[in-house]
Amino acid sequence: MTRPLGFAILGAGLVAPFHARAVRGAKGARLVAICDSDRGRADRLAAEFGARAYYELGRMLADPEIDAVNVALPNHLHRDAVLQSAAAGKHVLTEKPPAMSLAQVDEMIGACRQAGVRFGCTVQCRVRRSVQAVRAALAAGRFGRLLHADVFMKWYRSEEYYRSDGWRSSRRSGAGVTVQQAFHYVDLLQHLAGPVRSVQARMTNLAHPAIDLEDTAVAFLDFECGARGLLQASTALWPGTDVRVEINGTNGTAILVGEKVAAWRFREELAGDAEARMLGADGGPTAAGGAADFGHEGHQVLVQDLVDSVREGREVVIPVASVRHSLEIVLAMYQSAARGQAVDLPVEDDETAWGSQATR
Repeated sequence: MTRPLGFAILGAGLVAPFHARAVRGAKGARLVAICDSDRGRADRLAAEFGARAYYELGRMLADPEIDAVNVALPNHLHRDAVLQSAAAGKHVLTEKPPAMSLAQVDEMIGACRQAGVRFGCTVQCRVRRSVQAVRAALAAGRFGRLLHADVFMKWYRSEEYYRSDGWRSSRRSGAGVTVQQAFHYVDLLQHLAGPVRSVQARMTNLAHPAIDLEDTAVAFLDFECGARGLLQASTALWPGTDVRVEINGTNGTAILVGEKVAAWRFREELAGDAEARMLGADGGPTAAGGAADFGHEGHQVLVQDLVDSVREGREVVIPVASVRHSLEIVLAMYQSAARGQAVDLPVEDDETAWGSQATR
């Protein structure tokens, strides 16, 4: 293919402009269409970015200039959109979580594989340079034996945020801090520290009494490598502070605050360590205090990767298969909170996670 890869964005809500800017900034990509059942939203975003507006997925998928679809719909709608896009021969980049169940994720992966299309997930925290530096140091054994991998996500979202779209206050639609905001950092922990074997979680609603969701979750994680972990995630803590990621081993410690390296210390100093300590020094906002308070650069890296993967005939850098375990951990967290006890992985799908608040 010599022409630019044609992209469509499915869903014209809060995150859609970030996808649009990402496509606009990627080399070899062109934004062709915006699709949303809300005609006003589709028209406005399409006009802003010089794209065509569609109001039905089927009509959009029939457009021969569209090669790839960025799925930016409410979480519970991802599965059907991905299956239809794959059946139409379109590559897919879906927002997180990829789906609401492990069975759905497996079905989507199989459909994309059978159709011969790329299938990636926008867990863009993985492509931050600071995160990649930590992962490389882990792979090189610089931390020694890994002891702890922790995340502290103390964010704030207002009542207005939860009411801005109906699905944002609906557990069955995939809302709640655990599966929505914290998913990025659950994924980051397993990306860095490896698979999780056991989870014990508690969830509560601290500051949004009108919303029947958890706005705060705390989970203790046991990793298969023997390390322990703590995940604290909240949208109740005004005004919101940047996420803190801490990785500790017998021979080293790295701490990231937002996208910045706050600590980088190893028993054996290497030539590149001074440079590593400067990573993320010019990082921007990271959604701590507002749902749209972040940049599109991570999305652009993933759009560019999708373009390049098609050109080069390779897999995308973040295939959905690599994100499946993140959803499994989230499901284990909901199950643990509902049962009041630790849950061992692997877990089975449990639809009751989406039917009640599951807080203790």
